[in-house]
Amino acid sequence: MGNNIKKMVFFLLSVVFCFSAKAAPGDGLKYLPVQDGGRVKPYDSFAREMLEIVYGKTKFEKRNATEIVMTWMLAPQSWEGKKIFEVRNHQVLEALKLPKEQRYFTGAEIFGNERFTLLRQELQNKRESKEKLNPYFQALQRLENQFFTFQEIAAGRMLKLVPPVEGDAWISVSEMQPEQQEVFMEVTKAFVSHIGAMASEQSTAQTGADLDAALVKFQESAKKQNPVLYDHASKIRAEVHYNEFHPFRWSYILYFIAFTLLLLVWTLNKPGLSKAAWVFLIAGFILHTYGFGLRMYIMGRAPVSNMYETVIWVSWGTILFAAILELIYKFRVFLVAGTLVAAFGLVIADFAPAVLDPTLQPLEPVLRSNYWLTIHVMTITISYAAFFLAFGLGDLGLFYYLRGEEKYQHQIRSVVTGIYRSIQIGVAFLAPGIILGGIWADYSWGRFWGWDPKETWALIALLGYLAVLHARYAGMIKNFGMVVTGIITFSLVIMAWYGVNFVLGAGLHSYGFGAGGIEYVSAFVGLHILAVIYVAILRRGRNSSDKKSA
Repeated sequence: MGNNIKKMVFFLLSVVFCFSAKAAPGDGLKYLPVQDGGRVKPYDSFAREMLEIVYGKTKFEKRNATEIVMTWMLAPQSWEGKKIFEVRNHQVLEALKLPKEQRYFTGAEIFGNERFTLLRQELQNKRESKEKLNPYFQALQRLENQFFTFQEIAAGRMLKLVPPVEGDAWISVSEMQPEQQEVFMEVTKAFVSHIGAMASEQSTAQTGADLDAALVKFQESAKKQNPVLYDHASKIRAEVHYNEFHPFRWSYILYFIAFTLLLLVWTLNKPGLSKAAWVFLIAGFILHTYGFGLRMYIMGRAPVSNMYETVIWVSWGTILFAAILELIYKFRVFLVAGTLVAAFGLVIADFAPAVLDPTLQPLEPVLRSNYWLTIHVMTITISYAAFFLAFGLGDLGLFYYLRGEEKYQHQIRSVVTGIYRSIQIGVAFLAPGIILGGIWADYSWGRFWGWDPKETWALIALLGYLAVLHARYAGMIKNFGMVVTGIITFSLVIMAWYGVNFVLGAGLHSYGFGAGGIEYVSAFVGLHILAVIYVAILRRGRNSSDKKSA
């Protein structure tokens, strides 16, 4: 890397870090340790997750989750008239006889509705019969979870702030001893004064300092109870920084800028902008890696345990493979495709929290003691990154065929070379990844291969890409065929990656199952198939016209 590029990357990263949030008086509340979901986390994460469950967002009327969730507990009656419960499913709204065009409702409108009790019973019957829940029942289950979350926080049972003298289960606010209640009362008084000052737009310097001092006193009191269990300060600070800095959001912003600059290189024919594109790409990649490392440090494991984390990992791998291929071939198409699909993946992960859960969760017990998880999942999913790059290059190739096959022959050859190399890289990772998965299955379940849906679709994807490579090598697939297969074959990866977990929901990989997004994924695949058919028909028509005119 040249000295100028190094200086520019350093300057860019300095600017980005300067824009990250700085601690302000009263921010001590964010760092308050809370035990929730099988781990100790900062109150900042707890409050964001709880508001996300109930309201679907991490802010309410521009107020932070840390304020909102605390007021649920301190003054639940003040939320009786607030439309804070989110319902998206139209079938559920119809069943509750609520307006379909409305998205947010008060607790009385939903949980005071006599039909809600009947729907809960209907859901319970479905669960007892152990049938797979369809989107309607999944929405009902979320509604039930919203009700439970708000009620438990309001009652002080969910906010667990004090470690026990013996055992692992922390003590909630409602269970605290009188002397601890008294110390916590000082925190609540300072909190009320602080949000009062903020609401009346007065200076918050003193009220914030008072709140921070009360929090320090409470934490010292809690730590005395069990110093070993309360020793999470460094990870608490790292997690609050991760929440506020949001490194993956900065990454896709920088990738989009790099992508735009690369487009300008083509349209304005100014190769000098390539250096600037590299600067933004490298800065984005460093932040991408930094965010990945932060999740790894906070959780003490490789962050590839759910769909959100694998999307982040696959986007990272796409940029890595695109940069390596660009440095080798210097075709200028790899970075365009790589930055576009990586940014797309990160944007989807950022804007679809209801489908791709971004929260930091401990590993399922079945995975926790087995290091094969890290090796197997990271190897399998990094192969998806190479196939994702081939898919992006396929889209780029389709664009060139649309604009004119003869005019863009050079670019099409570059794209096809990239698709072929990307598929080779993907196969080189997917094949050993499947074998490693078999070894892990032998350790965990006592058999190497069992035709589990996840195993089967991974094998189908491998065989599909192997067929493409062999057909190309034998001359059965020409340039246009490679562009088409780069796009179409990725559907097999989507099925193995998303479909098995979110559509089939069957098999032994149940720890990765989720719900939602099927209509968007189906539309994504369908639109690409239609685009391939359209360009194929157009190309055939053009070739026929050329033959007639010749």
